Amino acid sequence: MHRHFDVSQLTPRECYKLLIGTVVPRPIALVTTADEQGRPNAAPYSFFNCLSADPPILALGVENRPDMSFKDTAQNIRMTEEFTVHIVSAEMVDAMNVCAVPFGPDVDELLAAGLTAVPGTMVRCPRILEAPVAFECKRYVTLEVGRSREIILGHVLGVHIREDAVHPEKLHVDPAVLDAIGRMGGHAYSYTRDRFDLPTMSVQQWTDLSNTPAPKE
Repeated sequence: MHRHFDVSQLTPRECYKLLIGTVVPRPIALVTTADEQGRPNAAPYSFFNCLSADPPILALGVENRPDMSFKDTAQNIRMTEEFTVHIVSAEMVDAMNVCAVPFGPDVDELLAAGLTAVPGTMVRCPRILEAPVAFECKRYVTLEVGRSREIILGHVLGVHIREDAVHPEKLHVDPAVLDAIGRMGGHAYSYTRDRFDLPTMSVQQWTDLSNTPAPKE
């Protein structure tokens, strides 16, 4: 048996609770931006994923403040059209949580979190040295999906990956070195240390395994 929920009868908060509790685990983007004066900002977002490789596109879901004003991340991207997305490792959990504190625009979250900011290579916003991966992005398009949220698509200009985490020729990334964390529902998080491989089968492999002829179109 399943319980059905008519989304039209739910409040936005109720819908939010169902979505974040079921779409799990979600990757976490620790996003750095800079305002027009060059002041840095850092904030984590779990409404995040990669959507395309050609062109390389990342997506961020950025919620507005309760008064519908833009958060610093959205405002800075709107004005500079640049941002850097970092993958959060288990080692960075506490620092990431500090960056989630709703500081004012005059507070440097990276400094408060004890993270090391280094200059960007292809964008003006800083890169976090401790992060195993950083994607330097140019705003591709912003989708206003309602009064409370924007979907920001970023065109990846360059990728920084820890040397011990990626094979330079094969471009295979070692998930054990990445040690990324994911977001669950509520205040819960998950590790990515428990993994298994499951190659996609060809039609012939499926046929041989199941002893069933391939279905006709």
